[in-house]
Amino acid sequence: MKKWTAALVTSAVTASLVAGCGGGGDASGDSGKKGEAQNSNLNATGFPIVKEPIKLTFFTGKAATTANNWNETVIWKEYAKMTNINVDFQLVPFDNLTEKRNLSLASGDYPDAFHTTRMTNTDLVKYGSQGTFIKLNDLIDKYAPNLKKILDADPSIRKGITMADGNIYAFPLIYDQQFTSALLGAKLWYKKDWLDALGMKEPTTLDEFYEYLKAVKNTDLNKNGKADEIGYGGVGYADLLNKLKGSFGLMNRGTAQPNVDMDPKTNELRFVPTAPEYKEMLQYVNKLTKEGLIEKEITTIKSNQFYAKGAEGVYGSMVTTSPYTLMKQTTYVGMPMLKGPNGQDKFTAIRSPLVQTGAFVITDKNKNPEATVRWMDYFYSEEGNKMFFMGIKDQSYTETADGKVQYTDEITKNPQGLTLEQAVVKYVTWPGGSYPGIVRQKFFAGAEALPESIEAAKKVEPNLIKDIWPPFSFTDAENEKLITLQNDIHTYVTEMETKFITGTIPFTEWDNYVATIKKMGVDEYLKIYKAGYDRYKK
Repeated sequence: MKKWTAALVTSAVTASLVAGCGGGGDASGDSGKKGEAQNSNLNATGFPIVKEPIKLTFFTGKAATTANNWNETVIWKEYAKMTNINVDFQLVPFDNLTEKRNLSLASGDYPDAFHTTRMTNTDLVKYGSQGTFIKLNDLIDKYAPNLKKILDADPSIRKGITMADGNIYAFPLIYDQQFTSALLGAKLWYKKDWLDALGMKEPTTLDEFYEYLKAVKNTDLNKNGKADEIGYGGVGYADLLNKLKGSFGLMNRGTAQPNVDMDPKTNELRFVPTAPEYKEMLQYVNKLTKEGLIEKEITTIKSNQFYAKGAEGVYGSMVTTSPYTLMKQTTYVGMPMLKGPNGQDKFTAIRSPLVQTGAFVITDKNKNPEATVRWMDYFYSEEGNKMFFMGIKDQSYTETADGKVQYTDEITKNPQGLTLEQAVVKYVTWPGGSYPGIVRQKFFAGAEALPESIEAAKKVEPNLIKDIWPPFSFTDAENEKLITLQNDIHTYVTEMETKFITGTIPFTEWDNYVATIKKMGVDEYLKIYKAGYDRYKK
């Protein structure tokens, strides 16, 4: 997996609506005679999940890196035998997922469940309140012991998946709290062989990072007689800014709300892009840009162009998931926490373990919600997690006596020359991300689990913030207002951010910039976030 994607989610429903629409029992699993008949086919624990086979239809988001027919993928064929539940995965490419998903819901022609479809908070609030998505609170308590164990161990995750009305409407994507590298995602790397050639020590402050970038630009480190060395390379400024925010005390509650954090001076919610420290950060990046230490085409370069250029080994530093998997570069190491101008040394670019709230929802058309909950819950267990990522023992992976697992040579040394991800999709469907379940380090083989990624995460662990917010939940009315405010404010912030950095707009215009954001309704924006924050605290 090259990238992780994250999405927020939420919503509500009543027992009478679900029983009336779905005919398969209300959300709590108690639905009178019909529910009793269905429960009679259900095994409360163990396998198979149901005594007599049933069929379910899932609307399913498909990444370009997964197989074209999940119904023929080895783990789903094997899981159907284990459970007595035959799932028809109706695949929709991520490229037009939102459009197809919304059409399906609007037409009323929707399936038993939505799997890997990136439901947003707004979606869940809207369709939960209508009764289209069933509430899962009681079903999780009764039939999802693996997810329940995770929620009991980390109340912040339970808070994050509980919507404004007190209901849970979706199974989430969770990263194991011990898998720090995955929680950090893309990392800031520097080229160690160049640092050594320059005779410099590893940067630990912003000033030292600046000196390193300057030395890279002014030295023929690749010895080709050309001045083609670039201090920092990336796609846009956003990744670099996120990695630098901690050096200025910004985004101090993690990346789930990158524009809202807690003001340490007032202990009130703060809009990050208008903070004085934010201006300081932009001035720092402006200095790097003016002196030619950053990729000149950073605002226009595409990902594939960035990877191709990176493969030439011209970047002194970059933010990406893995220089090795994406560019075949082996000499990059993770940057430690860079201390800021006022001594700030907390690393804040870390996501909540609750990565995506709406990864799997069950609809009111599902006549077997209890069995569907049990089907999904298995993938939050150790064994189910291993199956989801590794496939089938002695087919796609081997296991040692002490429980260590590794892919077979067919996958890691494919005779047809396939990459790991190309070879593994015969067995599993995890490449591409956004799936429901939990990601544990010992079963995950993507870029975040590489030794250099684990080592990079260890470097900043002592500086990680402790209080990390998950996504907040908002009511339908709050969401409607917030979407309008965010569209205008965030667009303006992004535009001005680039103009300040590139010098198109001088920093003497900062006060006008702040005043404009105030006129655009940032106070109302923060008021809505405060309502979500207060619900989270409760």
